[in-house]
Amino acid sequence: MSKSYGIGNALIDIIAAPSKALDEVRDRVSWLWVPLIIVMLLAIVSQVFFTLWVDHDWFVDQTIAAMMAGGGDPDMEPGIRQWMQPRTMLITAVVGVLFIIPLIHLIQAIYLHLVNKIVGNPDLRFGQWFALSVWSAFPMIFQSLASFGIMALATDRRITQEELQPLSLQSLVIRAEPGSSWAAWGGAIDVISFWIIGLLALGIMRWTGASALKAILIAAAPYVLIFGIWALVIS
Repeated sequence: MSKSYGIGNALIDIIAAPSKALDEVRDRVSWLWVPLIIVMLLAIVSQVFFTLWVDHDWFVDQTIAAMMAGGGDPDMEPGIRQWMQPRTMLITAVVGVLFIIPLIHLIQAIYLHLVNKIVGNPDLRFGQWFALSVWSAFPMIFQSLASFGIMALATDRRITQEELQPLSLQSLVIRAEPGSSWAAWGGAIDVISFWIIGLLALGIMRWTGASALKAILIAAAPYVLIFGIWALVIS
Protein backbone atom coordinates (compact mmCIF):
# COMPACT_ATOMS: atom_id res chain seq x y z
CA MET A 1 0.00 0.00 0.00
CA SER A 2 1.63 3.23 -1.18
CA LYS A 3 1.32 6.27 1.09
CA SER A 4 1.52 8.60 -1.92
CA TYR A 5 -1.39 6.88 -3.62
CA GLY A 6 -4.58 8.96 -3.52
CA ILE A 7 -8.22 8.31 -4.19
CA GLY A 8 -7.97 10.21 -7.47
CA ASN A 9 -5.37 7.69 -8.60
CA ALA A 10 -7.71 4.85 -7.66
CA LEU A 11 -10.61 6.32 -9.64
CA ILE A 12 -8.44 6.46 -12.75
CA ASP A 13 -6.69 3.14 -12.19
CA ILE A 14 -9.85 1.13 -11.59
CA ILE A 15 -10.51 1.81 -15.29
CA ALA A 16 -6.97 1.99 -16.70
CA ALA A 17 -4.92 -0.21 -14.32
CA PRO A 18 -7.41 -2.18 -12.19
CA SER A 19 -4.87 -4.53 -10.61
CA LYS A 20 -3.02 -1.60 -9.05
CA ALA A 21 -6.25 0.08 -7.93
CA LEU A 22 -7.60 -3.07 -6.30
CA ASP A 23 -4.33 -3.70 -4.48
CA GLU A 24 -4.37 -0.15 -3.10
CA VAL A 25 -8.05 0.07 -2.06
CA ARG A 26 -8.05 -3.28 -0.26
CA ASP A 27 -7.05 -1.67 3.03
CA ARG A 28 -8.64 1.72 2.39
CA VAL A 29 -12.26 0.79 2.97
CA SER A 30 -13.33 4.37 3.75
CA TRP A 31 -12.57 5.35 0.17
CA LEU A 32 -15.59 3.38 -1.09
CA TRP A 33 -17.91 6.34 -0.48
CA VAL A 34 -16.38 8.37 -3.30
CA PRO A 35 -17.00 5.93 -6.19
CA LEU A 36 -20.38 5.01 -4.68
CA ILE A 37 -21.50 8.65 -4.57
CA ILE A 38 -20.18 9.35 -8.08
CA VAL A 39 -22.05 6.39 -9.56
CA MET A 40 -25.30 7.24 -7.76
CA LEU A 41 -25.05 10.94 -8.53
CA LEU A 42 -24.52 10.33 -12.25
CA ALA A 43 -27.39 7.82 -12.30
CA ILE A 44 -29.71 10.30 -10.60
CA VAL A 45 -28.71 13.20 -12.83
CA SER A 46 -29.18 11.13 -15.99
CA GLN A 47 -32.64 9.98 -14.86
CA VAL A 48 -33.71 13.47 -13.82
CA PHE A 49 -32.40 15.01 -17.03
CA PHE A 50 -34.19 12.41 -19.14
CA THR A 51 -37.49 12.91 -17.31
CA LEU A 52 -37.33 16.68 -17.81
CA TRP A 53 -35.99 16.42 -21.38
CA VAL A 54 -38.15 13.75 -23.02
CA ASP A 55 -41.44 14.52 -24.83
CA HIS A 56 -43.49 13.44 -21.84
CA ASP A 57 -46.87 12.77 -23.50
CA TRP A 58 -45.20 10.73 -26.25
CA PHE A 59 -43.12 8.82 -23.71
CA VAL A 60 -46.18 7.88 -21.65
CA ASP A 61 -48.05 6.73 -24.76
CA GLN A 62 -45.08 4.62 -25.90
CA THR A 63 -44.64 3.07 -22.47
CA ILE A 64 -48.30 2.10 -22.21
CA ALA A 65 -48.34 0.75 -25.77
CA ALA A 66 -45.31 -1.43 -25.01
CA MET A 67 -46.93 -2.73 -21.82
CA MET A 68 -50.17 -3.54 -23.60
CA ALA A 69 -48.25 -5.30 -26.39
CA GLY A 70 -46.54 -7.38 -23.71
CA GLY A 71 -49.88 -8.56 -22.33
CA GLY A 72 -50.67 -5.76 -19.90
CA ASP A 73 -54.16 -5.22 -18.53
CA PRO A 74 -55.89 -2.32 -20.35
CA ASP A 75 -57.71 -1.46 -17.10
CA MET A 76 -54.34 -0.44 -15.65
CA GLU A 77 -53.84 2.39 -18.16
CA PRO A 78 -55.43 5.19 -16.06
CA GLY A 79 -53.32 4.23 -13.06
CA ILE A 80 -50.16 4.09 -15.16
CA ARG A 81 -50.84 7.54 -16.59
CA GLN A 82 -51.43 8.88 -13.09
CA TRP A 83 -48.19 7.35 -11.84
CA MET A 84 -46.18 8.58 -14.82
CA GLN A 85 -46.49 12.23 -13.88
CA PRO A 86 -43.08 13.98 -14.05
CA ARG A 87 -42.98 14.68 -10.30
CA THR A 88 -43.74 11.07 -9.40
CA MET A 89 -41.24 9.75 -11.92
CA LEU A 90 -38.52 12.05 -10.55
CA ILE A 91 -39.12 11.01 -6.95
CA THR A 92 -39.24 7.33 -7.91
CA ALA A 93 -35.99 7.59 -9.89
CA VAL A 94 -34.10 9.33 -7.09
CA VAL A 95 -35.38 7.08 -4.32
CA GLY A 96 -34.79 4.01 -6.48
CA VAL A 97 -31.13 4.86 -7.11
CA LEU A 98 -30.47 5.77 -3.47
CA PHE A 99 -32.01 2.52 -2.26
CA ILE A 100 -31.31 -0.09 -4.95
CA ILE A 101 -27.61 0.54 -5.65
CA PRO A 102 -26.48 0.31 -1.99
CA LEU A 103 -28.78 -2.70 -1.49
CA ILE A 104 -27.17 -4.52 -4.44
CA HIS A 105 -23.71 -3.85 -3.01
CA LEU A 106 -24.82 -5.02 0.43
CA ILE A 107 -26.20 -8.31 -0.91
CA GLN A 108 -23.14 -8.86 -3.07
CA ALA A 109 -20.79 -8.10 -0.16
CA ILE A 110 -22.64 -10.59 2.07
CA TYR A 111 -22.31 -13.23 -0.65
CA LEU A 112 -18.59 -12.58 -1.16
CA HIS A 113 -17.95 -12.50 2.58
CA LEU A 114 -19.69 -15.84 3.12
CA VAL A 115 -17.92 -17.49 0.19
CA ASN A 116 -14.60 -16.14 1.44
CA LYS A 117 -15.23 -17.67 4.87
CA ILE A 118 -15.40 -21.07 3.17
CA VAL A 119 -12.76 -20.92 0.45
CA GLY A 120 -10.86 -17.64 0.77
CA ASN A 121 -8.69 -15.46 2.99
CA PRO A 122 -10.03 -15.40 6.58
CA ASP A 123 -8.23 -12.12 7.29
CA LEU A 124 -10.51 -10.18 4.94
CA ARG A 125 -13.39 -8.30 6.60
CA PHE A 126 -16.94 -7.66 5.43
CA GLY A 127 -16.19 -3.99 4.80
CA GLN A 128 -13.45 -4.91 2.36
CA TRP A 129 -15.86 -7.03 0.34
CA PHE A 130 -18.36 -4.17 0.32
CA ALA A 131 -15.55 -1.95 -0.96
CA LEU A 132 -14.69 -4.46 -3.70
CA SER A 133 -18.33 -4.53 -4.79
CA VAL A 134 -18.44 -0.72 -4.98
CA TRP A 135 -15.12 -0.29 -6.76
CA SER A 136 -15.88 -3.06 -9.25
CA ALA A 137 -19.12 -1.30 -10.17
CA PHE A 138 -17.43 2.03 -10.93
CA PRO A 139 -17.62 1.38 -14.73
CA MET A 140 -21.37 1.94 -14.34
CA ILE A 141 -20.55 5.61 -14.89
CA PHE A 142 -20.31 4.77 -18.58
CA GLN A 143 -23.97 3.70 -18.60
CA SER A 144 -24.95 7.20 -17.47
CA LEU A 145 -22.49 8.87 -19.83
CA ALA A 146 -23.86 6.82 -22.73
CA SER A 147 -27.37 8.02 -21.86
CA PHE A 148 -26.20 11.64 -21.94
CA GLY A 149 -24.56 10.99 -25.30
CA ILE A 150 -27.74 9.50 -26.77
CA MET A 151 -29.79 12.52 -25.66
CA ALA A 152 -27.17 14.98 -26.91
CA LEU A 153 -27.14 13.39 -30.38
CA ALA A 154 -30.91 12.92 -30.65
CA THR A 155 -32.71 14.81 -33.40
CA ASP A 156 -35.85 15.12 -31.29
CA ARG A 157 -37.01 14.39 -27.75
CA ARG A 158 -38.77 11.15 -28.55
CA ILE A 159 -36.52 8.46 -27.09
CA THR A 160 -37.52 5.39 -25.10
CA GLN A 161 -35.72 4.05 -22.04
CA GLU A 162 -34.45 1.14 -24.14
CA GLU A 163 -32.78 3.55 -26.57
CA LEU A 164 -30.96 5.11 -23.62
CA GLN A 165 -29.22 1.76 -23.10
CA PRO A 166 -27.09 1.32 -26.23
CA LEU A 167 -24.76 -1.09 -24.40
CA SER A 168 -27.47 -3.55 -23.32
CA LEU A 169 -27.85 -7.02 -24.82
CA GLN A 170 -31.33 -5.97 -25.91
CA SER A 171 -29.90 -3.14 -28.01
CA LEU A 172 -26.83 -5.02 -29.28
CA VAL A 173 -28.03 -8.59 -29.79
CA ILE A 174 -31.55 -9.60 -28.79
CA ARG A 175 -33.69 -6.80 -30.24
CA ALA A 176 -36.91 -8.29 -28.90
CA GLU A 177 -40.23 -6.50 -29.15
CA PRO A 178 -40.43 -3.55 -26.72
CA GLY A 179 -42.39 -4.46 -23.63
CA SER A 180 -41.72 -8.20 -24.04
CA SER A 181 -40.17 -10.35 -21.34
CA TRP A 182 -37.05 -10.94 -23.42
CA ALA A 183 -36.65 -7.21 -23.97
CA ALA A 184 -36.69 -6.70 -20.20
CA TRP A 185 -34.21 -9.57 -19.74
CA GLY A 186 -31.84 -8.21 -22.35
CA GLY A 187 -32.17 -4.67 -21.08
CA ALA A 188 -31.14 -5.70 -17.57
CA ILE A 189 -27.65 -6.83 -18.59
CA ASP A 190 -25.10 -5.05 -20.76
CA VAL A 191 -21.42 -5.11 -21.66
CA ILE A 192 -20.64 -3.12 -18.50
CA SER A 193 -21.97 -6.07 -16.48
CA PHE A 194 -19.23 -8.30 -17.92
CA TRP A 195 -16.65 -5.63 -17.11
CA ILE A 196 -17.92 -5.54 -13.51
CA ILE A 197 -17.74 -9.34 -13.25
CA GLY A 198 -14.17 -9.19 -14.55
CA LEU A 199 -13.18 -6.62 -11.93
CA LEU A 200 -14.81 -8.67 -9.18
CA ALA A 201 -12.92 -11.77 -10.31
CA LEU A 202 -9.66 -9.83 -10.47
CA GLY A 203 -10.20 -8.55 -6.93
CA ILE A 204 -10.97 -12.04 -5.65
CA MET A 205 -7.82 -13.37 -7.30
CA ARG A 206 -5.55 -10.67 -5.90
CA TRP A 207 -7.09 -10.57 -2.43
CA THR A 208 -7.40 -14.31 -1.80
CA GLY A 209 -4.89 -15.94 -4.14
CA ALA A 210 -7.66 -17.88 -5.88
CA SER A 211 -7.10 -19.18 -9.40
CA ALA A 212 -8.54 -17.26 -12.34
CA LEU A 213 -11.17 -19.94 -12.99
CA LYS A 214 -12.24 -20.10 -9.35
CA ALA A 215 -12.44 -16.31 -9.09
CA ILE A 216 -14.51 -16.02 -12.27
CA LEU A 217 -16.91 -18.71 -11.07
CA ILE A 218 -17.39 -16.95 -7.73
CA ALA A 219 -17.88 -13.53 -9.36
CA ALA A 220 -20.20 -14.73 -12.11
CA ALA A 221 -22.30 -17.25 -10.14
CA PRO A 222 -24.99 -14.80 -8.88
CA TYR A 223 -25.44 -13.30 -12.35
CA VAL A 224 -25.67 -16.72 -14.01
CA LEU A 225 -28.15 -17.90 -11.39
CA ILE A 226 -30.39 -14.82 -11.56
CA PHE A 227 -30.44 -14.45 -15.34
CA GLY A 228 -30.56 -18.20 -15.89
CA ILE A 229 -33.65 -18.60 -13.72
CA TRP A 230 -35.20 -15.50 -15.31
CA ALA A 231 -34.61 -16.96 -18.79
CA LEU A 232 -36.13 -20.29 -17.77
CA VAL A 233 -39.22 -18.53 -16.42
CA ILE A 234 -39.60 -16.60 -19.68
CA SER A 235 -39.17 -19.75 -21.76
